[in-house]
Amino acid sequence: MQLQKMAYNSIILTFIVTVLVFGKNLLIPIVIAVFVWFIIREIRKLLERIKFIREKVPSWALSVVATIGLFVIIGLVVSMVSSNIQELSKNVPLYEKNFRQLIGGLNDAYNVDILSQVKGQIGELNISKLLSSLINTITSLFGNVFIILIYILFLLLEESGFPRKWMAFHSDKIHLDHSNKIIKKIDTSIGEYLFLKTVLSVLTALLSFIVLKIFGVNGAFFWALIIFLLNYVPTIGSLVASLFPALFALLQFGELGPAIWILAIIGLIQVIVGNFLDPKMMGNTLNLSSLVVLLSLSIWGSIWGIVGMALSTPITVILLILFSEFPSTRPIAILLSEKGRLK
Repeated sequence: MQLQKMAYNSIILTFIVTVLVFGKNLLIPIVIAVFVWFIIREIRKLLERIKFIREKVPSWALSVVATIGLFVIIGLVVSMVSSNIQELSKNVPLYEKNFRQLIGGLNDAYNVDILSQVKGQIGELNISKLLSSLINTITSLFGNVFIILIYILFLLLEESGFPRKWMAFHSDKIHLDHSNKIIKKIDTSIGEYLFLKTVLSVLTALLSFIVLKIFGVNGAFFWALIIFLLNYVPTIGSLVASLFPALFALLQFGELGPAIWILAIIGLIQVIVGNFLDPKMMGNTLNLSSLVVLLSLSIWGSIWGIVGMALSTPITVILLILFSEFPSTRPIAILLSEKGRLK
């Protein structure tokens, strides 16, 4: 009987992983839309704490305002990123020249024949192909953003009628109360995490943008956006986010000094936000083991790539909450938790 149960669970797990891998193009926009919807709801809750707004403005109107604001912000971001990419593409010959000089300097200083190994790659670099690739990337990104926004819109429209459907779905009050308890836990944990993480990511990106502007780095907004997105990736995201603009500064200026300064200052910003502001604002809202965070980062990264890495923590928190509510899976939840205690 135990063997049969293990076989049954293995088949279910294999099926779920298969769906996640082969259906990622469909699932990823939906999952992102759901998490953005969580953030919109947190903004609405924050606005509802103001007495005048709570008494005078209906909940649906706040959702509309938050959604319109999101549309405007995304439109501005896409426009600025497009402008930044055009700026970067115009200076590709300069970056190529500086790259050759840097490789040549390393070759002379350490007597390592690096230049001959990379000359072939540099010679094959075609600006028109690079521009075409960038345009395709922007088009693809815009297409995904449009789909995600449509999903968000329909989630907001469904929100008002969902409680009635949820009540009709359950046969008795006991099951309804238990389900509502789970939903409330997920709503509180994921909503707070995503909202606070977004605020901290915006702060980190804004400070980094100012630093990059001061140093005169091309495409400062583009690199700030990369930093913002990578800050959702736990553990390694902040490290990679610090390295990208520093390496680019090395190509732009052809000197080690500005790159080291940028790496040091942006790295310091990441340390202050990650080690001081992050724990102070979030506290122990996640209740996840550090090892579990790393493992979920690897697992979801291998399934959904960089998007999976960014969403790995909230997805794992949802699994922890679900596992903690059922006796058969409670031991798994204890293993996933930070100190073996479930909230």
